[in-house]
Amino acid sequence: MSRVVHPIEVESYRILRERVDLSHLPPLSRAVTERVVHASADLAYVDELVCDEAALESGLAALRAGTPVVTDVAMVAAGITRAGLELVCPVAEPAAAELGRSAGITRSAAAVRIALDRVGPGAVWVVGCAPTALVELLTLDAAPALVVGLPVGFVGAAESKAALRASGLPGVSNVGEKGGSAVAAAALNALLYVEEKS
Repeated sequence: MSRVVHPIEVESYRILRERVDLSHLPPLSRAVTERVVHASADLAYVDELVCDEAALESGLAALRAGTPVVTDVAMVAAGITRAGLELVCPVAEPAAAELGRSAGITRSAAAVRIALDRVGPGAVWVVGCAPTALVELLTLDAAPALVVGLPVGFVGAAESKAALRASGLPGVSNVGEKGGSAVAAAALNALLYVEEKS
């Protein structure tokens, strides 16, 4: 995808690269790490982000093939560059609240079930808010192409991300409680911004 990069972004990346050298990272891991640091102005992500190059390659291939992208909340979806993407985010739908009440789960977890029914296996999942959404995803047979698991919070966020890493699913996560919609969207955008290799 070709895009025009604003001079402020160019300067931001110059400053970032002046402060930390990530040239030792494989290309996609470096792109994701830099984009997350750029979005958060938090250099701690350099050490806390957990990327797997093969997983990122799988996710990139899926995105290029047009696989759907599922997000846990609208704020994550709003931050993702949409060019040609099928974005699915049913959390605000009445059906999610209804299913959550009847199943005794959170609305976010219910939305994961609804989304999986719609997109089937092989989607790219981006969780930036609700740890319960990530936990629910891990219990289902979603066979994701990639899981960007960066939920935030004091209750369950660190644990859900540790569970993602232990699951063996292709994923991006970080160690600890921080995360959020902006960094989750940034991680996916890093892949969307990778130019096609010739």
